[in-house]
Amino acid sequence: MLAFRYVALHYIKYFFIILFALVLFYVGFDYMAKAESLNLSANLLLIYLVYKAFFAIDTLLPISLVFAMISTKIFLIRSNALVSFFSLGYSRTDILKPFVVVATFIILIFIALHGWPKFARAGEFCKNIRTNAQYLNPTRDLFFTYKGQYIYFNQLLPLQSKALDIRVFKVKNETLEAVTVAKSAVYRDGFWHIKSADVITKPKLLDFNSSGIVVTKENDLKILEGFRPKILDQVYEGKVNFTIGDAIDAIAILDDQNIDTSVIRGALYKIFAYPFFAPLLIIIIYFFVPMSVRFLNVSLFSFGAILSTLLVWGILFMLIELTNHKTLTSEVGVLTPIFILFLIAMRQWRKYRYATN
Repeated sequence: MLAFRYVALHYIKYFFIILFALVLFYVGFDYMAKAESLNLSANLLLIYLVYKAFFAIDTLLPISLVFAMISTKIFLIRSNALVSFFSLGYSRTDILKPFVVVATFIILIFIALHGWPKFARAGEFCKNIRTNAQYLNPTRDLFFTYKGQYIYFNQLLPLQSKALDIRVFKVKNETLEAVTVAKSAVYRDGFWHIKSADVITKPKLLDFNSSGIVVTKENDLKILEGFRPKILDQVYEGKVNFTIGDAIDAIAILDDQNIDTSVIRGALYKIFAYPFFAPLLIIIIYFFVPMSVRFLNVSLFSFGAILSTLLVWGILFMLIELTNHKTLTSEVGVLTPIFILFLIAMRQWRKYRYATN
Protein backbone atom coordinates (compact mmCIF):
# COMPACT_ATOMS: atom_id res chain seq x y z
CA MET A 1 0.00 0.00 0.00
CA LEU A 2 2.88 2.36 0.81
CA ALA A 3 4.53 1.75 -2.56
CA PHE A 4 1.22 2.07 -4.41
CA ARG A 5 0.42 5.46 -2.84
CA TYR A 6 3.97 6.79 -3.28
CA VAL A 7 4.24 5.78 -6.95
CA ALA A 8 0.67 6.84 -7.79
CA LEU A 9 1.10 10.33 -6.33
CA HIS A 10 4.32 10.95 -8.25
CA TYR A 11 2.78 9.52 -11.43
CA ILE A 12 -0.26 11.80 -11.17
CA LYS A 13 2.00 14.80 -10.54
CA TYR A 14 4.14 14.10 -13.60
CA PHE A 15 1.05 13.39 -15.70
CA PHE A 16 -0.55 16.77 -15.00
CA ILE A 17 2.74 18.61 -15.51
CA ILE A 18 3.36 16.92 -18.87
CA LEU A 19 -0.24 17.25 -20.06
CA PHE A 20 -0.36 20.92 -19.13
CA ALA A 21 2.97 21.58 -20.88
CA LEU A 22 1.95 19.75 -24.06
CA VAL A 23 -1.49 21.42 -24.22
CA LEU A 24 0.05 24.85 -23.58
CA PHE A 25 2.63 24.27 -26.31
CA TYR A 26 -0.01 22.99 -28.76
CA VAL A 27 -2.43 25.87 -28.18
CA GLY A 28 0.34 28.50 -28.14
CA PHE A 29 1.93 27.19 -31.32
CA ASP A 30 -1.46 27.04 -33.05
CA TYR A 31 -2.26 30.61 -32.01
CA MET A 32 1.09 31.93 -33.22
CA ALA A 33 0.67 30.15 -36.56
CA LYS A 34 -2.87 31.46 -37.12
CA ALA A 35 -2.85 34.79 -35.26
CA GLU A 36 -3.01 36.87 -38.45
CA SER A 37 -6.07 35.02 -39.76
CA LEU A 38 -7.94 35.09 -36.45
CA ASN A 39 -9.77 38.38 -36.85
CA LEU A 40 -12.08 37.69 -33.93
CA SER A 41 -13.53 39.59 -31.02
CA ALA A 42 -12.01 38.98 -27.59
CA ASN A 43 -14.91 36.72 -26.60
CA LEU A 44 -14.68 34.56 -29.72
CA LEU A 45 -10.91 34.37 -29.42
CA LEU A 46 -11.21 33.12 -25.84
CA ILE A 47 -13.81 30.54 -26.92
CA TYR A 48 -11.51 29.47 -29.77
CA LEU A 49 -8.57 28.97 -27.38
CA VAL A 50 -10.73 26.98 -24.93
CA TYR A 51 -11.97 24.66 -27.69
CA LYS A 52 -8.42 24.32 -29.01
CA ALA A 53 -7.32 23.30 -25.49
CA PHE A 54 -10.12 20.69 -25.40
CA PHE A 55 -8.97 19.38 -28.78
CA ALA A 56 -5.37 19.26 -27.55
CA ILE A 57 -6.41 17.28 -24.47
CA ASP A 58 -8.37 14.88 -26.67
CA THR A 59 -5.27 14.35 -28.81
CA LEU A 60 -2.49 14.39 -26.21
CA LEU A 61 -3.92 12.87 -23.02
CA PRO A 62 -3.17 9.19 -23.82
CA ILE A 63 0.42 9.91 -24.84
CA SER A 64 0.89 12.07 -21.73
CA LEU A 65 0.11 9.02 -19.60
CA VAL A 66 3.00 7.13 -21.20
CA PHE A 67 5.42 10.05 -20.92
CA ALA A 68 4.45 10.45 -17.25
CA MET A 69 5.26 6.79 -16.59
CA ILE A 70 8.69 7.19 -18.20
CA SER A 71 9.39 10.32 -16.10
CA THR A 72 8.19 8.65 -12.88
CA LYS A 73 10.23 5.52 -13.50
CA ILE A 74 13.39 7.58 -14.10
CA PHE A 75 12.69 9.53 -10.89
CA LEU A 76 12.33 6.29 -8.92
CA ILE A 77 15.59 4.99 -10.35
CA ARG A 78 17.58 8.19 -9.77
CA SER A 79 16.33 8.53 -6.19
CA ASN A 80 17.03 4.82 -5.49
CA ALA A 81 13.39 4.49 -4.38
CA LEU A 82 12.93 1.59 -6.79
CA VAL A 83 15.82 -0.38 -5.24
CA SER A 84 14.40 0.35 -1.79
CA PHE A 85 10.98 -1.02 -2.70
CA PHE A 86 12.51 -4.17 -4.19
CA SER A 87 14.60 -4.68 -1.06
CA LEU A 88 11.40 -4.53 1.00
CA GLY A 89 10.00 -7.43 -1.01
CA TYR A 90 7.92 -5.65 -3.64
CA SER A 91 7.94 -7.26 -7.07
CA ARG A 92 8.06 -5.51 -10.44
CA THR A 93 4.33 -5.94 -10.88
CA ASP A 94 3.67 -4.37 -7.47
CA ILE A 95 5.38 -1.20 -8.71
CA LEU A 96 3.64 -1.43 -12.07
CA LYS A 97 0.12 -1.67 -10.63
CA PRO A 98 -0.20 2.04 -9.64
CA PHE A 99 0.73 3.07 -13.20
CA VAL A 100 -1.87 0.78 -14.76
CA VAL A 101 -4.64 1.56 -12.23
CA VAL A 102 -4.19 5.34 -12.39
CA ALA A 103 -3.85 5.35 -16.20
CA THR A 104 -6.99 3.20 -16.60
CA PHE A 105 -8.98 5.42 -14.23
CA ILE A 106 -7.94 8.58 -16.10
CA ILE A 107 -8.83 6.97 -19.43
CA LEU A 108 -12.31 6.05 -18.17
CA ILE A 109 -12.86 9.73 -17.27
CA PHE A 110 -11.44 10.66 -20.68
CA ILE A 111 -13.92 8.33 -22.41
CA ALA A 112 -16.83 9.75 -20.38
CA LEU A 113 -15.91 13.26 -21.58
CA HIS A 114 -16.80 12.18 -25.11
CA GLY A 115 -20.43 12.21 -24.07
CA TRP A 116 -20.10 16.02 -23.81
CA PRO A 117 -20.51 17.63 -27.27
CA LYS A 118 -18.27 20.62 -26.49
CA PHE A 119 -15.37 18.26 -25.82
CA ALA A 120 -16.05 15.62 -28.47
CA ARG A 121 -16.53 18.18 -31.26
CA ALA A 122 -13.98 20.76 -30.13
CA GLY A 123 -11.86 20.46 -33.28
CA GLU A 124 -14.89 21.08 -35.49
CA PHE A 125 -15.91 24.11 -33.42
CA CYS A 126 -12.39 25.58 -33.68
CA LYS A 127 -12.48 25.26 -37.46
CA ASN A 128 -15.91 26.93 -37.66
CA ILE A 129 -14.77 29.85 -35.48
CA ARG A 130 -11.60 30.32 -37.53
CA THR A 131 -13.34 30.27 -40.90
CA ASN A 132 -16.80 31.72 -40.16
CA ALA A 133 -16.49 33.49 -36.78
CA GLN A 134 -19.10 31.19 -35.21
CA TYR A 135 -18.60 27.84 -33.58
CA LEU A 136 -21.59 26.04 -35.14
CA ASN A 137 -22.46 26.73 -38.77
CA PRO A 138 -25.68 25.83 -40.55
CA THR A 139 -25.35 22.82 -42.84
CA ARG A 140 -26.43 23.65 -46.37
CA ASP A 141 -27.85 21.60 -49.24
CA LEU A 142 -28.38 18.40 -47.26
CA PHE A 143 -29.77 15.59 -49.43
CA PHE A 144 -30.29 12.07 -48.10
CA THR A 145 -32.57 9.05 -48.19
CA TYR A 146 -34.64 7.61 -45.36
CA LYS A 147 -37.14 4.71 -45.50
CA GLY A 148 -37.78 4.98 -49.22
CA GLN A 149 -38.02 8.77 -49.16
CA TYR A 150 -35.52 11.31 -50.45
CA ILE A 151 -35.20 14.42 -48.30
CA TYR A 152 -33.62 17.77 -49.11
CA PHE A 153 -32.86 20.48 -46.53
CA ASN A 154 -31.61 23.79 -47.87
CA GLN A 155 -30.33 24.67 -44.39
CA LEU A 156 -30.03 22.68 -41.17
CA LEU A 157 -29.67 24.65 -37.93
CA PRO A 158 -28.60 22.13 -35.25
CA LEU A 159 -28.67 24.58 -32.34
CA GLN A 160 -32.25 25.61 -33.07
CA SER A 161 -33.25 22.04 -34.05
CA LYS A 162 -34.67 23.54 -37.21
CA ALA A 163 -34.48 23.00 -40.97
CA LEU A 164 -35.36 25.47 -43.73
CA ASP A 165 -36.67 25.04 -47.28
CA ILE A 166 -37.59 21.33 -47.25
CA ARG A 167 -38.42 18.91 -50.03
CA VAL A 168 -39.55 15.32 -49.36
CA PHE A 169 -39.69 13.06 -52.42
CA LYS A 170 -41.82 9.93 -52.03
CA VAL A 171 -40.67 7.17 -54.36
CA LYS A 172 -42.32 3.78 -54.94
CA ASN A 173 -41.06 1.12 -57.36
CA GLU A 174 -38.47 3.58 -58.63
CA THR A 175 -41.22 6.01 -59.59
CA LEU A 176 -41.79 9.43 -58.08
CA GLU A 177 -45.27 9.59 -56.51
CA ALA A 178 -45.36 12.84 -54.55
CA VAL A 179 -43.29 15.78 -53.41
CA THR A 180 -43.84 17.57 -50.09
CA VAL A 181 -42.66 21.19 -50.04
CA ALA A 182 -42.36 23.17 -46.81
CA LYS A 183 -40.63 26.32 -45.65
CA SER A 184 -39.42 24.89 -42.34
CA ALA A 185 -39.49 21.97 -39.93
CA VAL A 186 -38.71 21.74 -36.22
CA TYR A 187 -37.38 18.67 -34.39
CA ARG A 188 -39.49 17.90 -31.33
CA ASP A 189 -40.47 14.74 -29.41
CA GLY A 190 -38.53 12.43 -31.74
CA PHE A 191 -39.98 13.73 -35.03
CA TRP A 192 -39.47 16.56 -37.47
CA HIS A 193 -42.70 18.56 -37.34
CA ILE A 194 -43.84 20.47 -40.42
CA LYS A 195 -46.50 23.01 -39.55
CA SER A 196 -47.73 23.59 -43.10
CA ALA A 197 -46.74 21.99 -46.41
CA ASP A 198 -47.81 21.68 -50.02
CA VAL A 199 -48.07 18.08 -51.23
CA ILE A 200 -47.68 17.74 -54.99
CA THR A 201 -49.09 14.39 -56.15
CA LYS A 202 -48.38 12.96 -59.60
CA PRO A 203 -51.10 10.92 -61.31
CA LYS A 204 -50.45 7.20 -61.47
CA LEU A 205 -50.83 7.15 -65.22
CA LEU A 206 -49.61 9.99 -67.38
CA ASP A 207 -52.01 10.14 -70.32
CA PHE A 208 -54.59 12.49 -71.82
CA ASN A 209 -57.30 11.17 -69.51
CA SER A 210 -55.40 11.72 -66.25
CA SER A 211 -56.47 14.51 -63.93
CA GLY A 212 -52.97 16.01 -63.89
CA ILE A 213 -50.83 17.04 -60.95
CA VAL A 214 -52.74 17.63 -57.71
CA VAL A 215 -51.54 20.12 -55.08
CA THR A 216 -52.99 19.85 -51.59
CA LYS A 217 -52.34 21.61 -48.30
CA GLU A 218 -51.25 19.47 -45.34
CA ASN A 219 -50.81 20.59 -41.74
CA ASP A 220 -48.89 19.12 -38.80
CA LEU A 221 -46.87 16.53 -40.69
CA LYS A 222 -44.32 14.35 -38.90
CA ILE A 223 -41.28 12.93 -40.71
CA LEU A 224 -37.85 11.38 -39.97
CA GLU A 225 -38.54 9.63 -36.70
CA GLY A 226 -35.48 9.63 -34.42
CA PHE A 227 -33.23 11.59 -36.78
CA ARG A 228 -31.92 14.23 -34.38
CA PRO A 229 -30.38 17.38 -35.93
CA LYS A 230 -26.89 16.55 -34.68
CA ILE A 231 -27.08 13.06 -36.21
CA LEU A 232 -28.09 14.54 -39.57
CA ASP A 233 -25.35 17.13 -39.37
CA GLN A 234 -22.65 14.61 -38.46
CA VAL A 235 -23.61 11.62 -40.64
CA TYR A 236 -24.52 13.29 -43.89
CA GLU A 237 -21.75 15.87 -43.76
CA GLY A 238 -19.20 13.08 -43.36
CA LYS A 239 -17.93 14.33 -39.99
CA VAL A 240 -16.15 11.96 -37.62
CA ASN A 241 -16.27 13.73 -34.23
CA PHE A 242 -19.29 12.03 -32.72
CA THR A 243 -20.40 12.08 -29.13
CA ILE A 244 -21.04 8.64 -27.68
CA GLY A 245 -24.82 9.07 -27.69
CA ASP A 246 -24.99 10.45 -31.23
CA ALA A 247 -22.81 7.66 -32.60
CA ILE A 248 -24.90 4.91 -30.99
CA ASP A 249 -28.16 6.48 -32.19
CA ALA A 250 -26.78 6.97 -35.71
CA ILE A 251 -25.72 3.33 -35.96
CA ALA A 252 -29.13 2.14 -34.74
CA ILE A 253 -30.94 4.26 -37.35
CA LEU A 254 -28.61 3.61 -40.30
CA ASP A 255 -28.39 -0.15 -39.72
CA ASP A 256 -32.15 -0.34 -40.29
CA GLN A 257 -31.59 1.20 -43.73
CA ASN A 258 -28.62 -1.03 -44.62
CA ILE A 259 -26.35 2.02 -44.88
CA ASP A 260 -22.61 1.62 -44.28
CA THR A 261 -21.72 2.62 -40.70
CA SER A 262 -17.98 1.90 -40.78
CA VAL A 263 -16.99 5.53 -40.14
CA ILE A 264 -19.34 5.76 -37.15
CA ARG A 265 -18.10 2.43 -35.77
CA GLY A 266 -14.57 3.73 -36.23
CA ALA A 267 -15.49 6.83 -34.21
CA LEU A 268 -16.81 4.62 -31.39
CA TYR A 269 -13.72 2.39 -31.50
CA LYS A 270 -11.56 5.51 -31.33
CA ILE A 271 -13.42 6.63 -28.20
CA PHE A 272 -13.57 3.28 -26.38
CA ALA A 273 -10.56 1.26 -27.61
CA TYR A 274 -7.85 3.60 -28.90
CA PRO A 275 -7.04 5.35 -25.53
CA PHE A 276 -6.16 2.00 -23.95
CA PHE A 277 -2.98 1.89 -26.01
CA ALA A 278 -1.54 4.03 -23.17
CA PRO A 279 -1.71 1.46 -20.30
CA LEU A 280 -0.70 -1.30 -22.74
CA LEU A 281 2.36 0.66 -23.84
CA ILE A 282 3.11 1.46 -20.20
CA ILE A 283 3.27 -2.28 -19.44
CA ILE A 284 5.48 -2.97 -22.47
CA ILE A 285 7.98 -0.16 -21.79
CA TYR A 286 8.03 -0.64 -18.01
CA PHE A 287 9.62 -4.08 -18.10
CA PHE A 288 12.51 -2.92 -20.29
CA VAL A 289 13.81 -0.59 -17.57
CA PRO A 290 16.48 -1.89 -15.14
CA MET A 291 16.00 -1.30 -11.42
CA SER A 292 19.19 0.72 -10.82
CA VAL A 293 20.93 3.63 -12.52
CA ARG A 294 24.10 1.50 -12.61
CA PHE A 295 22.52 -0.67 -15.30
CA LEU A 296 20.87 2.18 -17.18
CA ASN A 297 21.96 4.98 -19.47
CA VAL A 298 19.15 7.35 -18.51
CA SER A 299 19.54 9.67 -21.50
CA LEU A 300 19.59 6.80 -23.98
CA PHE A 301 16.62 5.08 -22.35
CA SER A 302 14.58 8.31 -22.25
CA PHE A 303 15.30 8.98 -25.91
CA GLY A 304 14.43 5.41 -26.95
CA ALA A 305 11.26 5.23 -24.83
CA ILE A 306 9.95 8.61 -26.01
CA LEU A 307 10.81 7.83 -29.64
CA SER A 308 9.08 4.43 -29.41
CA THR A 309 6.00 6.00 -27.85
CA LEU A 310 5.79 8.66 -30.54
CA LEU A 311 6.26 6.03 -33.23
CA VAL A 312 3.43 3.83 -31.91
CA TRP A 313 1.19 6.85 -31.38
CA GLY A 314 1.92 8.11 -34.90
CA ILE A 315 1.10 4.74 -36.46
CA LEU A 316 -2.17 4.51 -34.54
CA PHE A 317 -3.09 8.06 -35.51
CA MET A 318 -2.32 7.31 -39.17
CA LEU A 319 -4.47 4.16 -39.09
CA ILE A 320 -7.37 6.11 -37.55
CA GLU A 321 -7.14 8.71 -40.34
CA LEU A 322 -7.14 5.93 -42.95
CA THR A 323 -10.24 4.51 -41.25
CA ASN A 324 -11.96 7.91 -41.33
CA HIS A 325 -11.36 8.06 -45.08
CA LYS A 326 -12.64 4.46 -45.53
CA THR A 327 -9.27 3.24 -46.79
CA LEU A 328 -9.28 0.64 -44.00
CA THR A 329 -12.17 -0.94 -42.15
CA SER A 330 -12.66 0.32 -38.62
CA GLU A 331 -11.88 -3.12 -37.19
CA VAL A 332 -8.54 -3.34 -39.02
CA GLY A 333 -7.57 0.30 -38.52
CA VAL A 334 -8.45 0.69 -34.84
CA LEU A 335 -9.15 -2.61 -33.08
CA THR A 336 -6.40 -4.78 -34.61
CA PRO A 337 -3.38 -2.65 -33.52
CA ILE A 338 -4.82 -2.31 -30.01
CA PHE A 339 -5.29 -6.09 -29.85
CA ILE A 340 -1.68 -6.62 -30.99
CA LEU A 341 -0.45 -4.27 -28.24
CA PHE A 342 -2.62 -6.19 -25.76
CA LEU A 343 -0.99 -9.50 -26.72
CA ILE A 344 2.52 -8.03 -26.39
CA ALA A 345 1.65 -6.46 -23.03
CA MET A 346 0.22 -9.71 -21.67
CA ARG A 347 3.35 -11.55 -22.78
CA GLN A 348 5.51 -9.04 -20.91
CA TRP A 349 3.29 -9.27 -17.82
CA ARG A 350 3.44 -13.07 -17.66
CA LYS A 351 7.16 -13.15 -18.29
CA TYR A 352 8.16 -10.67 -15.57
CA ARG A 353 5.32 -10.70 -13.05
CA TYR A 354 7.31 -12.50 -10.34
CA ALA A 355 10.68 -10.89 -11.10
CA THR A 356 12.26 -8.51 -8.60
CA ASN A 357 15.08 -7.19 -10.77
